[in-house]
Amino acid sequence: MEKTMSINKERTMVTDCCETALLAVLIAVSGTFRIPGIVPGTEFQLSAPIAVAICGVFGFKKYIIAGILASLMGLSLGTCTILNVAIQMSFRLGVGAFWLLSGSNKLFYIFSGPFGTALARVVMYFLLGKGLTLMLIAAAPGMAFTAATAWAFGKIFTRCRKAVRTI
Repeated sequence: MEKTMSINKERTMVTDCCETALLAVLIAVSGTFRIPGIVPGTEFQLSAPIAVAICGVFGFKKYIIAGILASLMGLSLGTCTILNVAIQMSFRLGVGAFWLLSGSNKLFYIFSGPFGTALARVVMYFLLGKGLTLMLIAAAPGMAFTAATAWAFGKIFTRCRKAVRTI
């Protein structure tokens, strides 16, 4: 009995490590895809609704660890800078704070992405000292896209997670 419990615990640890690593890669890779906006300068990353869905389905701890790993990947590959990481972490902490306050409900999927994006823009304003209003206006299409699609990504991740847990 004790040996079976030990094997199950090891299997859970391996599953969690692999799951976190795959989520980190998903965040990092989806961050390289930019969806163009109607007005120049309003393009946004596909990683925002994916990140919200990851937090909603897998919880804050796994989400923040995967996000940190994704940022480290970006830094090591040279695809992002310290400024990018500061903005990414601001977004992640905003989404995570929203999740900690509300849990994984429909309001979380709709409002946490725009909240995290707005928080990231405020941090960028404090780092650069210019254009908060313009940054928020330029981010509005991405906020709307994130609010509209995070729920769908959450449904997909929930199905994937259930499929993995039954194997």
